Amino acid sequence: MSRERLLRATVVVAGVGFVAVYPMTKLWPAGFRWQPHQSEYEHMIAAICVVLGLFLLRAARDPYRHLSLIWFTVWSSLAHAAVMAGHVAVDPQEWVHLVGDVAGLLIIGIALAAFTLMARGTGRRSP
Repeated sequence: MSRERLLRATVVVAGVGFVAVYPMTKLWPAGFRWQPHQSEYEHMIAAICVVLGLFLLRAARDPYRHLSLIWFTVWSSLAHAAVMAGHVAVDPQEWVHLVGDVAGLLIIGIALAAFTLMARGTGRRSP
């Protein structure tokens, strides 16, 4: 598989992951829902994640034209994971998030960064 195809596939997986955030709060609440449960907060975060996911799915068609969105996703995912990991350090009852949403965000951020940097070597430049 070419580097560009790997990048496209990674962007698709990240997009699907963000679109799936709200269903994951229902399927595995311990890993994706923080206490105390506040549905208003949950809906707000889910809306942001779904929109980001849909834009990533669109960006997967031509990731080189959407590098700023991809890098925003990398850095915002890593920052979000760091903040949540800090909350786990303060409230150890939430430790399961380290294998739920925190792990998911770290995987997305690291994978997108790695495959974006690898794809640079293909010779194609962003417009």
